[in-house]
Amino acid sequence: MIRYVAGIDGGQSSTAAVVGDERGRVVGWGRAGAADEVGERPGSTRLRAALEDALEAALRFAGLPADTPLAAVVAGVSGYEGRLVGAAPRFATPHFLLMHDAPAAHAGALAGRDGVTVVAGSGSVVYATAAGSALTLGGWGFVFGDEGSAFWLVRQALAELMRAQDGREADAAGDAATFCAFFEEPSLRRVARAFYAGGLGRDRLAAAAPLVLENRRFGAIVDAGTAALAALASVAVGRGAPPEIAVTGGLLQNAGYRDRLATALRERVPGAVVVEPRYDPAEGALLLAYRAAGLPVPELRR
Repeated sequence: MIRYVAGIDGGQSSTAAVVGDERGRVVGWGRAGAADEVGERPGSTRLRAALEDALEAALRFAGLPADTPLAAVVAGVSGYEGRLVGAAPRFATPHFLLMHDAPAAHAGALAGRDGVTVVAGSGSVVYATAAGSALTLGGWGFVFGDEGSAFWLVRQALAELMRAQDGREADAAGDAATFCAFFEEPSLRRVARAFYAGGLGRDRLAAAAPLVLENRRFGAIVDAGTAALAALASVAVGRGAPPEIAVTGGLLQNAGYRDRLATALRERVPGAVVVEPRYDPAEGALLLAYRAAGLPVPELRR
């Protein structure tokens, strides 16, 4: 009987799952909603629902029953620090590992090699490995950090527009109207209130990142974001990680932002070699699942 394993990447905006057979052939893909538990209360089913729904969709894509036994499941979840706030996911497997999303993204981006991975999606983090040791930098969340992430870019841009409305910076009524239309709110003040009241979620705010990236007015904000991520990568290399640097995450699907980050990395990190990620974060979790199941870690075939 064919043995299957699964990898899941649970983010602040969406969750992706992949299923692979014992030979490394990826047979199923699935998606669901956000999985992180930031701000969730005890009893929350947000994480469980996202992980279970994404995996069920991947199994369905593969033509497999939802209760198919899996040799191992590894899930990397944004912001996870070893303790669940809400309900635990339930999978038909003897080996289930729940971890922060950075190691899974790193495993995929560099296909298991030592080096540095810069992750920028709704949030951001830098993860590095060298000679058996690992280092996490950044990833402090949307209140205290996440510089260079989609949420951070939009927060900085909105703050600039709010200062302009107060008369402390150059007028930006047109740009403010663009954001208000995106969020379907009549004013910036209503945008702020909607966020504080919970009616405007972090994922929705982060989704406005293209408005920042496409507007020259916010060039300094974008440069500050890439500089902050490059500075963290420089610290990782200074602490012994090889200067092979992969950049991954939803925000870095934007070619312009990815290029600006690559330039910042080459300027800031001596000897930096910026590489395209070998696999995506969900596939990185899949590679770790092979290891957790005691199976040889294969070259993935899509």
